[in-house]
Amino acid sequence: MTASSPIARNLRDWRLRGLAGALGLVALTFVVPPLNLTRDGVSILAVVDITGSMNVRDYVNPDGQPASRIETAKTVLRDLLARLPCGSRLALGLFTERRPFLLFAPIETCSGFAPIDGALAALDWRMAWEGDSRISAGLFRSIDLAAELGTDLVFITDGQEAPPLPSSGGPRFDGRPGAVRGLIVGAGASGLSPIPRYNDRGRETGFYGPGDVQQQNRFGPPPADAESRDGYNPRNAPFGAAAATGTEHLSSVREPYLRALGRETGLAYAPLAGPAGLASALAAEATPRPVPGRFDPRPVLGAMALLLLLATFLSALLRARGFPTWKKA
Repeated sequence: MTASSPIARNLRDWRLRGLAGALGLVALTFVVPPLNLTRDGVSILAVVDITGSMNVRDYVNPDGQPASRIETAKTVLRDLLARLPCGSRLALGLFTERRPFLLFAPIETCSGFAPIDGALAALDWRMAWEGDSRISAGLFRSIDLAAELGTDLVFITDGQEAPPLPSSGGPRFDGRPGAVRGLIVGAGASGLSPIPRYNDRGRETGFYGPGDVQQQNRFGPPPADAESRDGYNPRNAPFGAAAATGTEHLSSVREPYLRALGRETGLAYAPLAGPAGLASALAAEATPRPVPGRFDPRPVLGAMALLLLLATFLSALLRARGFPTWKKA
């Protein structure tokens, strides 16, 4: 076969080479198997505080309207759900009074995306079964629950104890710090804001005033300065005779308190500032859990074959219409 023969000229034609390449890529799609891969996922229990102070509107939604802490927490968790790699698992719980309530056990985030997203969207303060908010007790029990489920923990709260802690402080953590990894997420702004008040039909009727909430916990031993208070009597008025005053009817994120709880339990602290911030904070603290995965190269091979075919035929069409194109080799 000479170099000037028709067969040799055809073999040098780039269009024939393109068609042959496309045919070869299509043939590979019938024989190339999917590739087994291993990647890191996470398994987390997300517990959301749904007590009254989480109704404070000190955030702004994407439309520029005031948004409550609980609505912002839902938005951030739904965005986090979309960012988690397939193979990750998520369980959801609520917190009110002094304990969490598990809504569902860990579910794979990709196959279960729709029901998880629906459950997050439906979270509401009206699900609360008690009005108290004993943050430390709820956090400690959430850690125990995460340990039972074999997950890390994301505990979202503003940190406002209701009733306030006594002068002796709250309960102590009796577990092993760091045994459960995860985040305490502080919800709310640093400045004090009024807490919305609702009637028995769930309609907002205003805001809590100073006399509507307990301003001081007078259970247990009196504080160190009790003797200097007006009307102090060690038997009849160990906390003084004056009514307690304070700002417990207003709310802000109790960041120093939440950071102290984090140091006590071994959990990291992150503010509820935005979806990307929570995702990056969780990635730094969550336990990497290898999950099996598969990569199917056949769609990629098919797309490459289609591109070769398009390049071959479009180039020939443009040449026929007088447009400059590639020359023969």
